[in-house]
Amino acid sequence: MLKESLKSLFTRDLNKLKSEIESYQKEEQLWLVDKNIANSAGNLCLHLVGNLNTFVGAELGKTGYVRNRELEFSLKDVPRAELVAKVEDTIKVVNTTLDGLSEEELVNDYPLVKIVVGGSSVGFMLVHLSTHLAYHLGQINYHRRLLDI
Repeated sequence: MLKESLKSLFTRDLNKLKSEIESYQKEEQLWLVDKNIANSAGNLCLHLVGNLNTFVGAELGKTGYVRNRELEFSLKDVPRAELVAKVEDTIKVVNTTLDGLSEEELVNDYPLVKIVVGGSSVGFMLVHLSTHLAYHLGQINYHRRLLDI
């Protein structure tokens, strides 16, 4: 049951991420920072894609993904279509990986237990990643509504 709930939440929120990126009236505004807003929507999108491809795809799904976290925050002007394609690919990776897990495996220790704050099971890490996605999704929504003018 938890696995299906997580698949539903990840799919819903990644599709919402895609929708937010597509909703910017001006593509260049994806990369805008202003005053105390340090991260652009484009960089947050790259960060979410990198995060999920690392902690779900590479660690649990053995996809071979190699993360470059620094680039998630330093790359600029990645075309909107490329961001959307990365999100769509991430949806596939997350769902394929979760499909390959049994409910019983969700109680196993997460492989990179040292990086997890407050828990150590696969299930806990997946819930954590879902809330991380939702947190940054909210930031992107506010970024768009405040700065895409």
